[in-house]
Amino acid sequence: MDEGLLVIRLVFGLSMAAHGAQKLFGWFGGHGLKGTGQFFESIGIRPGVVMALLAGLGEFVGGLLWVAGIWMPVACALIAVTMLVAMIKVHVKNGYWASSGGIEYNLAIIAVAVGLALTGPGVYTLF
Repeated sequence: MDEGLLVIRLVFGLSMAAHGAQKLFGWFGGHGLKGTGQFFESIGIRPGVVMALLAGLGEFVGGLLWVAGIWMPVACALIAVTMLVAMIKVHVKNGYWASSGGIEYNLAIIAVAVGLALTGPGVYTLF
């Protein structure tokens, strides 16, 4: 079981940290704070740059905490809240399937966050 939790934490944690890096730094094809902030403003999330910073930090920090296996309740809350806002503000209008821009991917990440919050990180952690 501990090995399985490690795989889940590493794959999802690195993916979430990378999504955060897109928003924060413009890495991996992202638009950085300014571009993400402009998008947020266009969908009614204001102030855009501040909210982009919060979303990016939630994904980046939450993802790195998952990778490290520490502060799991905080990490899970950061990720789950960020995904919930994304679902409500961007994806719910598109239905369920990710192929249509729906909530499928965000809901899966929330399920991982809840699962990790309930089970803990396993024995393979940095501390």
